[in-house]
Amino acid sequence: MMRRFLARVVMTAPALFVFAAALAAHEWRVDPAWLHRRESEIAEERSDLTTDSCHYRPMFGEGDSEARVLKSITRFGEVKVDGRGQCKAASYERQEEIYFVLEGSGILHYGGERTALRKNDFSYLPPGVSHTLSNSGGEPFRVVVVGVKIPANAAIQPPGPKPLVGNLDDVKEQTVEGHPTSVQYKLLIGPRTGTRDLINASYVVVDTFLMDFAPGGTNFPHHHLTAEEIYLVLGGQGSMVAGSGMDGIEGRYPAKAGDAYYFRPNCTVGFYNSDRPDAKAHMLAVRARVPLPKEAE
Repeated sequence: MMRRFLARVVMTAPALFVFAAALAAHEWRVDPAWLHRRESEIAEERSDLTTDSCHYRPMFGEGDSEARVLKSITRFGEVKVDGRGQCKAASYERQEEIYFVLEGSGILHYGGERTALRKNDFSYLPPGVSHTLSNSGGEPFRVVVVGVKIPANAAIQPPGPKPLVGNLDDVKEQTVEGHPTSVQYKLLIGPRTGTRDLINASYVVVDTFLMDFAPGGTNFPHHHLTAEEIYLVLGGQGSMVAGSGMDGIEGRYPAKAGDAYYFRPNCTVGFYNSDRPDAKAHMLAVRARVPLPKEAE
């Protein structure tokens, strides 16, 4: 009887070894609270927009290796349309989009409408309308493209006949309650139930805005319990606050033009501009609502 027992142990030892090795090889992954991308280091990826003359670089979301981290935002990236080029037309039934022109000029095709876009233009694109970008000139046309999914229980209104478009020059700078006066805001696109943004039309996007930091200015580290947020540094440099540091309050990381940061809900977020007398920092930000879970874990 003892021999039969030892034989069973010896015979099952390889299986136990394989099982243990499999457990060791399996790494438990925890999604990060924030992500950082450097615009110049992002490789092009194919998307539903790309053609031989239309190129997409994903910063966050679709096409990025950690797309699963995002909750409401489906993608945040850059489209570059070559001279005389055009992107593929797209239409999304339950996704709203925001375009922001970084460089050059081109045409936004929205349904049967053609609207000229130039640097610092921004546009809100509702669900259900076929749209695309083209470039009739010879210089590159670069646009930030943001996609945000709309929950299945949200009632969607019929889209308007024309795209909603504005320019940074159309928006006055202002302070925002709860933030220091050392940062001025331009409120670009917000909820359809709101009144404070230039374009009030979104379903899930809480706000799209530009921040202009004075030398030594800050928006103070803070949290958004039910929203995720993305910062893209357009100019200047300073220290980005992303998550908690050794003090349990803020972790600081260098940031300059071309840096993009994604923050999950309730992650510490903020920015400190350089204190040089001539330091100016400009940042594009998008914040989207993320519903709380129905049941506590």
